[in-house]
Amino acid sequence: MSSFSYPKLELFIGGSWIDSPSETNTEVLDPATGEVLGLMPHATDAQLGEAVESAGNAFQKWRATSPYERAAILSKCASLMRDRSDYLAQLITSELGKPSREAKAEVETAAGIFAWDAEEGRRAYGRIIPARQAGIRQSVVREPVGPIAAFSPWNAPLITPSRKISGALAAGCSVVIKPAEETPACTFALAAILEEVGLPAGVVNVVTGDPALVSKRLLESPVIKGITFTGSTAVGRSLAAQAALGLKKTVMELGGHAPVLVFPDVDVEAVARSAAAAKYRNAGQVCTSPTRFYVHESIHDRFSQSFAEATRSIRVGNGQEEATQMGPLAHARRLASAERFVDDARSRGIAVPVGGSRTGNRGFFFEPTLLVDGGDDSLAMNEEPFGPIAVTKPFASVDEAIALANRLPFGLAAYAFTHDSRVSADVADRVESGSVIVNHWQASLPETPFGGVGDSGLGREGGIEGLEAFQTVKYVSQA
Repeated sequence: MSSFSYPKLELFIGGSWIDSPSETNTEVLDPATGEVLGLMPHATDAQLGEAVESAGNAFQKWRATSPYERAAILSKCASLMRDRSDYLAQLITSELGKPSREAKAEVETAAGIFAWDAEEGRRAYGRIIPARQAGIRQSVVREPVGPIAAFSPWNAPLITPSRKISGALAAGCSVVIKPAEETPACTFALAAILEEVGLPAGVVNVVTGDPALVSKRLLESPVIKGITFTGSTAVGRSLAAQAALGLKKTVMELGGHAPVLVFPDVDVEAVARSAAAAKYRNAGQVCTSPTRFYVHESIHDRFSQSFAEATRSIRVGNGQEEATQMGPLAHARRLASAERFVDDARSRGIAVPVGGSRTGNRGFFFEPTLLVDGGDDSLAMNEEPFGPIAVTKPFASVDEAIALANRLPFGLAAYAFTHDSRVSADVADRVESGSVIVNHWQASLPETPFGGVGDSGLGREGGIEGLEAFQTVKYVSQA
């Protein structure tokens, strides 16, 4: 770890690395210490224009590149990401605070996304439609949408840009991507790897700066034909409205508030222990993080007690330390948000058997926290904490459990634990969510579609659906 040094950050436009004046830079902080890691450049309006123009010009060449050649570049990228796993993981931990083991797992998943899309891009099949009369040949082909504007959040600083860049490239699109201000280095590192493995100049451009300026400049350009955004529902609505003015294809992976339904036929203590481990992964800063735990009334108290015991055993600390199980929150705003949820719970008489406070004398650390028997009117039951806060509530029947899971407008991921096949089928059929996960916690993989319903978004990333998100359909009829 001692040999690691945070890189100098420069814009990547048209295949060139571009510095910016120091007076327009933003400090990037280490969330474990609060110290400055480096400076993030701000693209000027002219530079944003250059990035869009570069993507537009490069698109014509990249779309004409055969899927086999594209696949070779994406495969090389995946291989080089794995070769540099330690370095990339250190970037993740330094910017986000994620424990090193979780950071290394993120690198492997991100590399797996490129490997999957490399192969799937070779399988962008069309179809032949039988004609109604002799001499007519009818076909359907899939073509790339065009240059894509991509916006990536801070909580998965390598996985999320990988999903967006890899899927777009595999479909034949070029990209202008803006990573989050808190965690820009991974996206720049990814661009450097793509440059090294032979991606043509301008196919991927990385810009940073003022979010409102960047998004407005990219979305108002007629060159940009599609957008992909991961972030809050409020920002997603705003970007979708801007995109609609230009009739741009849109993929939105927005907020979630994942329910967990725990039925009485399970091993209560085992499920509670695994639930605590899943909840506090990345300090709960995961869009699919299990948060609303609806537990059958006959086992609710046992589950809550076991969950609390598992929570107390979690070691919080600097992600660079091997023994750390949960790192800091990403920034000071998340600390204030976590306190707001706990204060609301206590004001309503909701029990807080473990956690509930900031910890440490520097950095952005908050204790893993459990709220027990939260009411439907509590903040934690209605807004996504996006932090290390879980809340439980008992239910009496399957119908009540499903109604509780569906009571919010969000539907990104939902979980259920039961060994009754009829109950699991009922949950899978009736819970309104982009993903329904039964008896485990893995909500997405490179080969599976990922996205939400309702206020949790539009479209899908990952799997064959992730490639289709960056494609348009053309019908050809020839006599």
